[in-house]
Amino acid sequence: MNPDQIQALNDDLKGKSPQEIIQAALAHADGQSIVTTNFRPYEAVILHLATEQEAGIPILWVDHGTNLPETYRFAEKSHARLGLNLKPYLPLMTAAHWLALNGGQVPMPDEVERVESFSRIMKLEPFERGMRELAPKVWITALRKEQNPQRAATLQPFMWDAKFNCLKVNPILDWTPVEMDAYLLEHDLPNERTYYDPAKGDEKHECGLHAKLVTDKV
Repeated sequence: MNPDQIQALNDDLKGKSPQEIIQAALAHADGQSIVTTNFRPYEAVILHLATEQEAGIPILWVDHGTNLPETYRFAEKSHARLGLNLKPYLPLMTAAHWLALNGGQVPMPDEVERVESFSRIMKLEPFERGMRELAPKVWITALRKEQNPQRAATLQPFMWDAKFNCLKVNPILDWTPVEMDAYLLEHDLPNERTYYDPAKGDEKHECGLHAKLVTDKV
């Protein structure tokens, strides 16, 4: 899609519901759409929204092997509750191997080199492999502006991702925890508040999956 087409989508869907944004996006997918998740808090919202519009949509999950037990239990609850077509992608190096070579524990926020190593080897490589193999035309995310104020002004519901040559769709971009909590309650969805991503270190650090959003046609 070219920039004018993407801007037209953003203009036409301005103020519309996440459901309407997803419906419009799937019309451009030709059956090649995915949702990405890391099973952080509130992920059941985007998973429910997407599967309500397209049952069986592939769900790309990078399982780097060092999630908290609560995260794995949340993943299992979400899988069972929503009947997810889960596509787990694992690193080529096991978590035990990486930890043995890198101090024995997951990196802490201030350990910049360890965080970047973990991100590159344990998260970005399997993610990029998954994107290449699944080759989506439409990529649905759970990105929200409040998660990263530095990028908030540049984000739109519809964007072009040049790296993966697909339409990137952010249906809940403007939602706050108030809307997220209300949606979870309305649809009786599981949630988990305990979460730590060793590939980011802290909430404002980019792990690389969403660091570069491009709207140009490739």
